[in-house]
Amino acid sequence: MARKLCVLSALFLLIFLSCIIPLSIASPKKKAPPSAARKEDIQYIKCQVCEKIAQQIYNQVKGKESKISPKKISEYEVIEIAENVCNLKKAEADWILQIDIVEKGDKLELVEQGVEGQCNSECKTIERACQEILGYSDTDVAEFVFSSKPSLDSLVNFICNDLSKACVVKAAPVPKARVPGEPFVAKPTKDAEMEKILRSMEGMPGAPGMKMYSRDDLMNNKFGDEDNDDDDDDDSEDDFGKNLKKALSQKSTPKYDIKEKILRGIKVTRNTIKGHVNKALKKIRNWWKRRKAASKSSKSSKKEL
Repeated sequence: MARKLCVLSALFLLIFLSCIIPLSIASPKKKAPPSAARKEDIQYIKCQVCEKIAQQIYNQVKGKESKISPKKISEYEVIEIAENVCNLKKAEADWILQIDIVEKGDKLELVEQGVEGQCNSECKTIERACQEILGYSDTDVAEFVFSSKPSLDSLVNFICNDLSKACVVKAAPVPKARVPGEPFVAKPTKDAEMEKILRSMEGMPGAPGMKMYSRDDLMNNKFGDEDNDDDDDDDSEDDFGKNLKKALSQKSTPKYDIKEKILRGIKVTRNTIKGHVNKALKKIRNWWKRRKAASKSSKSSKKEL
């Protein structure tokens, strides 16, 4: 158990390094404070955002179904998509990062760019609009999708007309005095990949139990008290330590910079944690089978008596 906590601690350090090291190397300037949502713009884009929400939920559910086929998607998985589609910290909301708000005449239009951009006030505005539209209705949407299996048009009508009324009233003209938003700036590919990995790790089991380890500890393969290890996890965790040490100690070259090292370390860590989760689930299933078998045996004994 102690080693599992230490493995998670290493993950925390990697995430910390991924946020701090590249910034300190790239520029000595301080990072600008995060931009806030422009609430006054929400009324002009609300219907368009609502249609995007319906499209994303529909496409993500279909994507999940094809991924796990022939198994059927569970209601919990649909709820998870609906709950996270407006949360920029989650992978389900990646679509928000690819949209630019463009002023065309007296209207604001959402224009898809095909790549992720830097999250500025426009990105935050879309997220805020998305959250206002769904509100506490995400479970209602998920239930409708799971039970009714609607078409995309039916889902748009349900969310944007019946549920939120986001598209019932036509948007007013945009004031001529409105200050334009920031230009869309695409993220470097490596930054986008790293952030996507971190978002996919959000909420993974055991995260609250993490603690900090120094880089020297990681380099020297020191991941806690080895006397309290679980025997079944020794091999996989030893491999994790070796792989992580190798990823961090590899010398920098033009083709293998520090971001790539950190990305590789994070991927190794993610796979290791998934392995622990699968092992834990397997133990729980075996325990439940044994308990059911013992219960049946006990009932049979009582009947014979």
